[in-house]
Amino acid sequence: MGASLSNLSVDVGDGSGGPGLGDIPESCVACVFTYLTPPEICNLARLNRAFRGAASSDSVWELKLPPTYSQLLSLLPPGASLLSKKKDIFAFLSRPVPFDDLYKVLWLDTVTGGVCLSVSAKAMAITGIEDRRYWSWIPTQESSGFHSTHPCGWKSGQAEHMHEKSSISPYGVKAKHSPGGLGAIEVAPNELILKPAKRPWFQVVAFLQQIWWFEVQGLIKFPFPPGVYSLSFRLHLGKFFRRLGRRACSYDQTHGWDLKPVRFDLSTSDGQNVSRECCLDEPESSNYMGFCKRGCWIEYLVGDFVVTGSETLDLRFSMKQIDCTHSKGGLCVDSVSIMPSELRDRALKKL
Repeated sequence: MGASLSNLSVDVGDGSGGPGLGDIPESCVACVFTYLTPPEICNLARLNRAFRGAASSDSVWELKLPPTYSQLLSLLPPGASLLSKKKDIFAFLSRPVPFDDLYKVLWLDTVTGGVCLSVSAKAMAITGIEDRRYWSWIPTQESSGFHSTHPCGWKSGQAEHMHEKSSISPYGVKAKHSPGGLGAIEVAPNELILKPAKRPWFQVVAFLQQIWWFEVQGLIKFPFPPGVYSLSFRLHLGKFFRRLGRRACSYDQTHGWDLKPVRFDLSTSDGQNVSRECCLDEPESSNYMGFCKRGCWIEYLVGDFVVTGSETLDLRFSMKQIDCTHSKGGLCVDSVSIMPSELRDRALKKL
């Protein structure tokens, strides 16, 4: 069969009398496309009219969309509901889409179709956030390093322009085939150091100057498709700024994070609970790879949770250090990221 296929010509009607790729029925091509990834489909759509037609078929893209895609569209601005073609819906959702007063962003992984979500600190309940003696909001271009730039350069209705070579892993890890993207370094089994985002999502991060009772909580109600998901906090020790065009950090207010661990918690409306404790600072030592935790964005994995149905799930998450025997400060809180666990594992394998 392989030898026969190798004799097929891409050209149609070349006068040779032999079969060409253009002779394959569009329905057969569409059936094959259901087994391919979206980048592969869009690359093959360039071959001829039959492949291009199959690459626009709703039957193909219906299988690439998450089961809860209609519920996802209902969360987004009204214009999203005007999309009728499944290909256009996938292209729209594969780029970061803000919603809920721009404090949350969702997108689909372009390879697996997995749903990813990022929640700004603005959408969380932070103890003392109204008091400027304790907290302040810092405008920044470094917000949310998980940004997945419209990974494949799609435009609505033009999925055939998608190229796998320009995809960026949603966990900020630059894939081998990516000509440009975000970098990451694993500093511990549950911690990733991330390079700053090239295009910020949320524009601001919360900076803690000093406080005794540290507590950040969040609640989201979201229609996650069935699967296993990971939740992590994105934090930065030290106050960063620009000096003479270069990034610099000040640690004058950074203290207290090495004395007692911070407790991370995760719970769901169906009874799942995960807890983890971790010291955010190690001022006199570096980790096993020689990296200090100060001066860089780090993703702290809280844990995984499982979604079995398609109904909306209530998800609560928090981090706290409420030992009032000492103060703590000098910490930036950017966002919480939620995405399929397989994407995190895939990213770590590429490090």
